Amino acid sequence: MRDVVEIGLGKTAQRGYHLDDIAIVPSRRTRDVDDVSTEWKLDAYPFKIPCVAHPSDATQSPDSVIALGRLGGLGVLNAEGLWTRYEDPSKILEELASLDEDADATKRLQEVYSEPIKPELIAARVRQIREGGVTVAVRVSPQHTLALAPVILDAGVDLLVIQGTLVSAEHVSTTDEPLNLKEFIADLDLPVIVGGCTDYKTALHLMRTGAAGVIVGVGADEWSTTDTVLGIRVPMATAIADAAAARRDYLDETGGRYVHLIADGGLATSGDIAKAIGCGADAVMLGEPLSLAAGAPAGGAWWHSAASHPALPRGGFCIAGEPDGTLEEVLYGPADRPDGQLNLFGGLRRAMAKCGYRDVKEFQKVALVLDRA
Repeated sequence: MRDVVEIGLGKTAQRGYHLDDIAIVPSRRTRDVDDVSTEWKLDAYPFKIPCVAHPSDATQSPDSVIALGRLGGLGVLNAEGLWTRYEDPSKILEELASLDEDADATKRLQEVYSEPIKPELIAARVRQIREGGVTVAVRVSPQHTLALAPVILDAGVDLLVIQGTLVSAEHVSTTDEPLNLKEFIADLDLPVIVGGCTDYKTALHLMRTGAAGVIVGVGADEWSTTDTVLGIRVPMATAIADAAAARRDYLDETGGRYVHLIADGGLATSGDIAKAIGCGADAVMLGEPLSLAAGAPAGGAWWHSAASHPALPRGGFCIAGEPDGTLEEVLYGPADRPDGQLNLFGGLRRAMAKCGYRDVKEFQKVALVLDRA
């Protein structure tokens, strides 16, 4: 039973923990790092590293999706992003990369994202990624799924990602017909990833829709303003552990159907990745860390998908800085700094080896300790 704290007369709050609040506890066994595998598989699609890209135009263009896929991760193109609104958004991305601290970046983001989405560009971008020889994943928001999904599916994607700040299987509306995730997914013959969610009950309900993967978290990092705008802050260690508990119950309920958990939020270093998997995640969704790679579409600038919302933006704009290294160095090293922001998945492998685990699935069983009161 989780701790419940009385915050006032008649009002209680459950205690939750962030990744910074916990640490990994090594076991009695260690293992050679060369005997450790970070591979994982989502439905029929194998990946060398448990890395899924956050679908921000700052890091995900058709070319960068292909580059990440060739390095063993899963790139995700935003069907509602700049690449499906403009024939060639490179000049816009260059402009955004050149913005400084004094610029009204949010207003400019809202302006460039006001251009209508063009279905023919969705098809063209999907075709380009497929020709790159990698797994094709495209993200769409729940609000636009019914309108855009036919175009996306006709284009021939491998994975569909239905992602919003928060997604539930029980959306209620008195004005519009809500998306029925269970019916929608049942009619498809490809895997669907849905999210984000923040608690046990929502995770379990999303699993019951037939989703192949559930995104846990709201993508919160130091540039996210979901907390200040909506008052929602997700303690990621607790959210992942709760979703993993929901998965265990769903496994029992279905007789063995496994749903993958993808942690999205508060992940900046290899240690964060290791702790997220130790809490029960199968993979992590990375945003800002990928913006630090040379050749990122926005030249090192970073913003969340929700930062350009026309009425209620929920994300700051990180101005461009010097790249930390190539995409391969960000993922695999070598690192020339000891801060955990380079060689992200080499760091994960080393953590797994230090604790004696062979693969990601085993590492989910690692012991954890609470090291902050």
